[in-house]
Amino acid sequence: MKSKLLISVSALGSGALAVLAFAPFNQWYLVIPSLLGLFALLERATPKQAAWRGFGYAMGLFLPGLWWIHVSMTYFGGIPLPVAFVLLAGLSAYLALYPTLACWLFARFFRERHWSRWLLAFPALWLAADWLRGEVLSGFPWLWFGYTQIDGPLKGLAPLLGVQGITLALLLTAASLWQIWLRRNLLWLVLPGALVAVAMLSMQHSWVTRGEPVKIALVQGNIEQSLKWNPDALVPTVRKYQDLSRAHPDADIVIWPESAIPALEKQMVPYLENLDKAMKVNDTALITGIINFNQEERHFYNVVLGLGVTDKAGSQSYRYQQDNRYNKVHLVPIGEYVPLADLLRPVAPFFNLPMSDFSEGAPIQENLLAKGLRLATAICYEIVFPEEVRRNVQANTDFLLTVSNDAWFGQSIGPWQHMEIARMRSLELSRPLLRATNTGITVATETDGRIIGQIPQFQDGVLEVDVRPANGMTPYQRMGSLPMYGIAALLLVLGLWLRPRAHPWHQRD
Repeated sequence: MKSKLLISVSALGSGALAVLAFAPFNQWYLVIPSLLGLFALLERATPKQAAWRGFGYAMGLFLPGLWWIHVSMTYFGGIPLPVAFVLLAGLSAYLALYPTLACWLFARFFRERHWSRWLLAFPALWLAADWLRGEVLSGFPWLWFGYTQIDGPLKGLAPLLGVQGITLALLLTAASLWQIWLRRNLLWLVLPGALVAVAMLSMQHSWVTRGEPVKIALVQGNIEQSLKWNPDALVPTVRKYQDLSRAHPDADIVIWPESAIPALEKQMVPYLENLDKAMKVNDTALITGIINFNQEERHFYNVVLGLGVTDKAGSQSYRYQQDNRYNKVHLVPIGEYVPLADLLRPVAPFFNLPMSDFSEGAPIQENLLAKGLRLATAICYEIVFPEEVRRNVQANTDFLLTVSNDAWFGQSIGPWQHMEIARMRSLELSRPLLRATNTGITVATETDGRIIGQIPQFQDGVLEVDVRPANGMTPYQRMGSLPMYGIAALLLVLGLWLRPRAHPWHQRD
């Protein structure tokens, strides 16, 4: 009994160790000992034992790693903390099913003591589990290990293969170190050395051409979430954004965050027309979040609008439901739409959060135009889906733009993880990232995801920064995740081919 308890605690601890590799802790190297702990637990495990240990590892990763979600439940959803803990434990248990399945399949079909089980089979199964977790039931691809390397030595793999290429490199690195432990052979260091070398060479290559600097003003209003949708706070909120922006008349593009104008677009048409004219007089473009209710479709949309100077040849005046807009595509379950709403909304106030009845925009949309520049847009949660962001980035796209309102999650680690993910999109696509948020973290990055300007959380202010647009295509932008799917399939096929033939999963050591 003590042995089982110790193993369970070790599994939880190994998973929890990986949380420290993500933002805001940024101890990227801790992914490796975390995975080595999992490998030790799986080395001689039966399929049943492997499933339980894999589940414990995943719970250790997800429960503390996603604990920040409770802030929206308890502070804004009216759910008592113990109930929120149960709900989060349920979410973590669901997410843990994917790595649990990977561990069970690994122990069931790859029991032989051969290097291929760790170097081929396990990485393929883990990646498959990650992809399933990112797709099933609208997907939740949070805490993929590759994100930990945004400032690590393997980051250069992102423009080649995307974030999951980095995850694969981490799995192979840990597997190589595990082989050194098992076989006492330092030659296995060649593989991680080669991966780091490829990553470093990739970082030396310029995938894009750069334009002249553009002066960007990212406005962080720091509006309390409790006031966000209060009708009495509308005028003070809009006036605050105007006053903050007015102090930066030399900006080429001013960017306000998600739903910075907390009202329906139809109600704000006269204001938006005047704002558009004022921006044109100042030779400035403005990008802002707002809500639109399409009366013909009877649908709400979370929208980003482009106002003021749009293109170099001259700009049309703002008109209601103009084309220079982006409608959010990937909505947050519960937060922006409620599955089975008729059943769930009566259950608890949490299911009646403000603005939780949106509809999806078109999967592929034109880039926003601002001062003759093209911005590929993602609103808040959308930035965590790499393929969805990639499909809206073209060779002539100049910037990545993401606007968000992370006030829902207070002073938790959630907004820091969110920013880390956004930076990875910049690195994958080799585009400067412009990120405007309500309460932080507002940043601008270079094409490699490196932060060049930042406003502290929970302060109102404007980040004015000169950013050079970038055009071109990285290998990942051209091919997306297809090469990674092929690599994972090849690893799995080779792992199966190299297995001993006589049903090794029935052998006993």
